[in-house]
Amino acid sequence: QVHVVESGGGLVQAGGSLRLSCAASGSIFGINARGWYRQVPGKQRELVASITSGDITNYADSVKGRFTISRDNAANTVVLQMNSLKPEDTAVYYCRAGRIHGATWIGNTYWGQGTQVTVSS
Repeated sequence: QVHVVESGGGLVQAGGSLRLSCAASGSIFGINARGWYRQVPGKQRELVASITSGDITNYADSVKGRFTISRDNAANTVVLQMNSLKPEDTAVYYCRAGRIHGATWIGNTYWGQGTQVTVSS
């Protein structure tokens, strides 16, 4: 079993920045990717950014140039740096840990409990 914990959400004004962290523990052998997703009520959860153990990154078009995903191997943590935040970035942000083959998540994946990000106008 893999335990995933997010931290770093909060309230920020438009144009501001937040930094989210995703820590994974447990049976992490075989995990080669982490992803950040977000969800607002009534909508599907959507990919924000992902990163593999080979540092291959993928971003949603809506966040390119504003968000950066990176890995801290020593801490087994993945960080999402969010700059130039907009009200439409408001959502619950979830971290996903698992295995990616190509552009597809395969096998078991693990989700954190989510962290709220609110951007005021």
